[in-house]
This record gives sequence, structure tokens and C-alpha cells, in this order.
Amino acid sequence: MITSKAIRLSFKEFFRSKQHQIVTSAPMVIKDDPTLMFTNAGMNQFKDIILGNAAVKYQRVADSQKCLRVSGKHNDLEEVGHDTYHHTMFEMLGNWSFGDYFKKEAIEWAWEYLTGVLKLDKERLYATVFEGAPDEHLDRDDEAASYWEQYLPKERIINGNKHDNFWEMGDTGPCGPCSEIHIDIRPDSERAEVDGLTLVNQNHPQVIEIWNLVFMQYNRKADGSLEPLPAKVIDTGMGFERLCMAVQGKLSNYDTDVFSPIIRKIGEISSATYGEDTKKDVAMRVIADHVRTIAFSITDGQLPTNAKAGYVIRRILRRAVRYGYTFLGMHESFMYRLIPILIEVMGEAYPELQAQQTLIEKVMKEEEESFLRTLETGIKMLEKNLPEKEGGVLSGAVAFQLYDTYGFPLDLTELILREHGMSADVHGFNVEMQKQKERARNAAATETGDWTRVQDGDPLFVGYDETESTTQILRYREVKQKSRKFYQIVLSRSPFYAEMGGQVGDSGWLISDDGSEKIEIFDTKRENNLAIHLANRLPGNMKSSFTARIDVEKRTATECNHTATHLMHEALRDVLGTHVEQKGSYVTPVLLRFDFSHFGKMTPEEIREVEKQVTTKIRGDFALEEHRHLPIEEAKAQGAIALFGEKYGDDVRTVRFGSSIELCGGTHISSTGCIGTFRIVSESAIAAGVRRIEAVTAKVCENYLYAKEDAIVEIQNLLNNVPDIMQGVQRLLMDNDEMKKQMQGFVKEKTEQLKQSIIQKRQDVNGITLFKVLLPIGLPEVVKDIAFQLKGEFPEKMLFVAGTVSNGKPTLTIMLSDDLVARGFHAGNMVREAARLIQGGGGGQPHFATAGGKNAEELHAAVNAIVEKLIEG
Repeated sequence: MITSKAIRLSFKEFFRSKQHQIVTSAPMVIKDDPTLMFTNAGMNQFKDIILGNAAVKYQRVADSQKCLRVSGKHNDLEEVGHDTYHHTMFEMLGNWSFGDYFKKEAIEWAWEYLTGVLKLDKERLYATVFEGAPDEHLDRDDEAASYWEQYLPKERIINGNKHDNFWEMGDTGPCGPCSEIHIDIRPDSERAEVDGLTLVNQNHPQVIEIWNLVFMQYNRKADGSLEPLPAKVIDTGMGFERLCMAVQGKLSNYDTDVFSPIIRKIGEISSATYGEDTKKDVAMRVIADHVRTIAFSITDGQLPTNAKAGYVIRRILRRAVRYGYTFLGMHESFMYRLIPILIEVMGEAYPELQAQQTLIEKVMKEEEESFLRTLETGIKMLEKNLPEKEGGVLSGAVAFQLYDTYGFPLDLTELILREHGMSADVHGFNVEMQKQKERARNAAATETGDWTRVQDGDPLFVGYDETESTTQILRYREVKQKSRKFYQIVLSRSPFYAEMGGQVGDSGWLISDDGSEKIEIFDTKRENNLAIHLANRLPGNMKSSFTARIDVEKRTATECNHTATHLMHEALRDVLGTHVEQKGSYVTPVLLRFDFSHFGKMTPEEIREVEKQVTTKIRGDFALEEHRHLPIEEAKAQGAIALFGEKYGDDVRTVRFGSSIELCGGTHISSTGCIGTFRIVSESAIAAGVRRIEAVTAKVCENYLYAKEDAIVEIQNLLNNVPDIMQGVQRLLMDNDEMKKQMQGFVKEKTEQLKQSIIQKRQDVNGITLFKVLLPIGLPEVVKDIAFQLKGEFPEKMLFVAGTVSNGKPTLTIMLSDDLVARGFHAGNMVREAARLIQGGGGGQPHFATAGGKNAEELHAAVNAIVEKLIEG
């Protein structure tokens, strides 16, 4: 059997023989494209070329690209694991032509590779072509069909509609007809009974698309009309996992050597056997798929978080953990143990997995353990909200809260409810889900008009050398966002830095030649490698010449922080070790934020040492040394730090200050002395093995230090101007400790008095010693202390029940002797039922439990209800 590693290599070698440049995979996580969070197709890294925003370096390109489809138009998440061929993370093999070959060669080489190199059965292959769309004056793609007729009989060349056979990048942009190659991998007996022709594009798990050849020849405008592309593009994508299934003679992607070693390891860990139980099989497929997604996301620098791309990754991880928890009985973290086998399978093609193994495992383990705790919390919440009787229905709002807050999908909630003979309001849940989708849709709703071209020309960034420049407007478009309207402007020459690599974009002004107009540029963004200047209005004369001037004060403050980030990165590696790697950066005029790999909290001494090293380099006044077009191998040889999760070109820019050298595209101060001052203001954990530092420089740092000095003076005033502040604070703390001891003695004395009073008032109910307490005020910890003391003094046939009020809120406390627990009494169940009377909830252990509520007026009734439960029992 040809292995998956050999198949991947054969694809690259085949297209290398066709004069294609083989390029590396771009990161799966996209950092500088506001339209995408993840690479969801092989063409993403070539968008700038396709849109005409970047020059064509190689006319023929091929690669194997790691992709992720979980949200938006390509949302495959809910199907993953339940069928045999959908995935979240997958590899896409692809070949491209930028203005070189077109349909004939794309079809010819696809056929040659599949049937000549991989020896797939020609009788099992089908091709689809675009049938045309009269409403858009588009004819059938007879050209593609004529090429396919050289290899396939006409009956196996199928017309496809616009949905299946007309590819579009988005609502606007490049598009064109496509031709899909499908394969029928069913056993011969099934093929004899049902013609595969009838199953193409019918969601049959063994009659599937393996390769899509896209012929980009049009541009979709904002008004929906089409215009020809000046340079035609070939963009093909073939699902690697599906191809392996076809070549290796399997009926499921999960049976190939891409997944089977991982599934075997899951079975080993969970003591489950794949193929014996349908629900367990789904769970094992979900985990095998999702562990790849999570591992590759972490290597690309995206940690699980509660926002944007990080939230997507967290949801995927939690989905896998939940399947393991529910169907495989995995109530402890386990997914991180799959990383070594994942590296065995994919580490050769993607060496970043091996390099980042420790970080992946630590992040994944902590996330698993955190979610398992959340699951337990969610289960407790569900138990609190269970309907009062068997056959009851849990409200859709509560079911949705469990889903949205705790990651409980509806099927898990329904499973738990069924165990109690109950059900969930599915319609109500769907209503809440739709409301959330509408909120998200409205929040993200943006209408973007077509570009209006003012004059021809290519944009040029001059911001490394200039803070203002004479310029012209090349094009602009209108953007509507909710009730707001603004404009995006492209300039011929611009000193404005467009947000990228963690550095915020510049703001400033666009000033007309005669000075009559001064348009504020409130931000500068980068979209598809194009610098876009944002303004609330347009100039009156669009064809005039302008002066583009940045806000120099903000730029300088940002540059101080950016350069200080480089100096701090080097100092961290010196103080903590070379394992320190950048995991994220955010540079503004106000502060710098730096995320880095490190497995423990920094000590005050380490923080101070980093500050000292950075300050030493500031005083050294090292001048900026930059090389803007240095071959990447030469840059690395000089010691420049390259970051995981970044894709670099053949030529890179290096930034050096003394011994600090990094690959960087941002702007920097002319010399380190301009930074002036530097202080770290916080250091914290943001994920397992990842720390975050926030720091300030220059004027902001000066104000920070002034505030510290002012605080010291204020403290000194509060201590009656003692000459030694530390001595004064220590004396204050000693006095406070003495007062605490006195207070504790007083509380202990009063607690003993209260306990003796309770003992004197005890009752005998059916041979059980009952301590019944009702207090208008009471500290919960005092009541708990008395309860445990009484259990020790009255170890048999004892019930303690207390109703107290603290800060206006009622609390119930129950303690049972062990023999009553053995007879079937359960403090947690008793207090949960009684808590309904005080409009609250609670729970606990069989012998001790508490509950809180809102209605203190019913506290007496709640206590009596517990006593009655004892009498009934």
C-alpha cells in the first residue's frame, strides 16, 4: 500500500516536473487579513496575486496547504466525525497558474497524475463542468468539456449547476467556472446495482469529489455584474485525506494511515475498540480529527481563548473533550497524550509539530482540565434547574445558556435529562440560538462598495523614511457598517504604516495642495496586502495632489514601544532561556504587550533583571540597522529570529539594535536612546506555558513612575510622615494582626455560647436529636463550624438544620450523622428541595449541604420542610 507520506511527495514531484515552484504551506491561522481567521483553501496565500495587489513571482506554483474549515461559508464542523470524509483541519494539494497555462493543461495534468502516477481506475472517475447560467449570460463550459472528452466518455462528463460548478472567492472578487473530479470507490457489487453516475454530488460517502479545478476568468463587482479578469488564473484543490482513501482502497478517510494510528492510540487510552460501537466510533473520529486542528493551531501561534480565532479553537477542543467524556468515559485529560503519535504521522511534512511539542501538550492539557471542571459546573447547574417532576421539560433558555456558557451541546443536555425521565424544550433552544446568530450577523454586517478608480498606478509605502509625502488618490470605496459610513482610500505614495504584525496602523491627515482641505485619516488597515487609509469623508477634488502626513507624536510613541519589544525579547531569552519564543505582540502608542512561551511565573528578580538589561541597551543608544531585501537564509545565518506561525518570503527585512536582530516589517525608532525609560507593568499567564508582559516606555513610562512616586508620598502622609515607610507599614500590619487575634477570640467565645444555647434547645424527634436554628443574622462560616462541632459531639442519630440571613440573603445549612446517611437521607437532596421555598438552589455532600436564596420571608417554612422530610423518613 502506498503510504500517505509517499502520496504527498508524489504530488509535489509530479508538478515539479511540470516546472512548478513548490512552496511551503502558509500558516493555518491568518493574522493580517480582516476577512479571514483561518486558511480555508489553498489559494488563500495567493489572494494578493489573484487580486492584483502583489507581483507574480512564480507563474506556476504547487504545494500542500494545511487548511481549517469550521465557520462561515465553509462550515463543516457539525458533520465531522458523523461521516467518513469531512474534517476540520485538512490538507489541500494544489497547483496554480498565474497568467500562464489554463484549462487544457490543468485537465490534462490532473488526469495524468491520477491515472498515470497514482494508477486510479479510469472507469471509476467522473468529471463535472459548469452547465451555464442564462440569467448571467454565461454559457456552458464547452471548452472544459471538450478537453475532458479526450479522457472520458461523454456520459461521464456531467453538467453541474452554479452552486456546484461556479467558484467565487466571496460576494465580490475573482470567480469562474470549475470542473470537479469525482471517484466511485464502492465495491464492484454495489456499482453493478447502482450506476455511479446517479450518485455524483448526492452526498454519497463513497462517491465523492477529490479534486476541483477552478478556472478564474471573471471579476464579480459589488452590483453583482461580471467583468473579464485581465490575467486568467488556474486554482486547483485536492483533498489529501480523500485522495489517500481512494489510493489506499479504503471506504473511509479515518481508515487510512493518516488517521488510523491516532485512532488506535485513542482506543488504547480509553480501552475502546474502533468498529464495535457506533457512538464510540463517532467519538474516536471526532477526537482524531480535532487533535490535529488544535495542535496545528497552537504551532501557528493561536492559543485557545474566548475571542475570535481563539474561541473557535477552544470550541473545537471542547467538542472533542465532550465526546470523550460522554461516550468514552474519559473524565481526565487525555488528548495531549496523542501528540507523540500525531508527530509520527505528520511531523516529517510539518516539522513545527516536533519543535513545539512541549508547548502543544501543556496548552492542551490545561485546556482539557479547565473544561472538565467547567463540565462539572455545568452539570451542577443543570441539576439545579431540573424540572420538579419526572416528565418535566427544561426551558430552552436554560438549555441554551448551558450550550453558550459551558459548551454543553443540546444532545448532551438531552442525554442527562433522559436519565431523569425528562426532556428539553428544543424549539425554545433553537429560538435562542437564532437570536444569537442574528445578533452576530447584525454586529458584523458590512456593506462594501466597488472600488472607484481615480487614476492608474501602484501604491508605494515610504513610511520607513518619510513622515509626510506628496501623493495622489488611486482609488476609493464606500463602506457602511451598522449606522456608520466611512471611506477606504488607496494612495500612490504613503508614509502611513498599515496595521500588521501586531503594530497598530498610523493615523494622520490628507491635506490638499492649496491647504483648503484637511481630511483626517483615523486609521490605516491592511487588506489583501493593500494599505487602506480610513476617512470619514472624501476630498472635494479627488484628482488633486495631496500631502499625506502621519501623526508623528503617535508614530514615535509606537516606535519606542516596538523597539523596546525587540530589546525585551532578547533580554527574556537571556534571563529565562532560549526556549522563550514570541507567541503574540501588540504595539500601540500607549503600551506594548508581548506573549511568550515560558512555563512558570517570572520572579520579581527576573522581571527586574529584564528591565535592567533593556535599560542598559537604551542607555547604549544603539542605532537602527536595517536590511530591507536580505535573503532569508542569510538573515537566519546572522542570527535573526524567525517566528513560528509566520510565512516569510525569499527576501526579508531585518532590524538590528546592537545584538538584537529580528525579522520585522514594522517601524522603529532611530536609536534606542530615544526610548528614554522602560518599565514592565504586569506579567501574567494567558495559557499553559504562555506568559504575557505589558510594559510602557518614554512619556507614558514617565507618567507611570510619577504616579508611583505620588502614591509613596500619599502613603507617607497617611502614616504621619514616618521617615521609614516600610517600618511604618510593618507596624501597621502588626497592629492589624493583633486586632484580628482579639476579634477571633471574641468570635470563638460567642460561637461557643451560641453552640451551648443550641444544645440546650435540642429536640428529640422519633429518636433523632434535632438541632433547629433560626437566626435573623449569622455568619455562614460560624454556622458551618457549629454544625461540624455538633456532629463530633453527637455522632449518631443527629440532624442539624439552620436558617440564617447574611446581608439580606437567606441561607440553609444541613448536617446529618453518618448513620442517617446510611439510612438513605441525603443532605444535598434535602437542601436542594427546600431551597425552592426561598427562591434559590444549592447542594452538597450526603452528610453536609448548603443552599442560598432570595426570599428570606420563607426561611422558617424551608427549615420546617427539612424537618418534615426527616419525620416522613
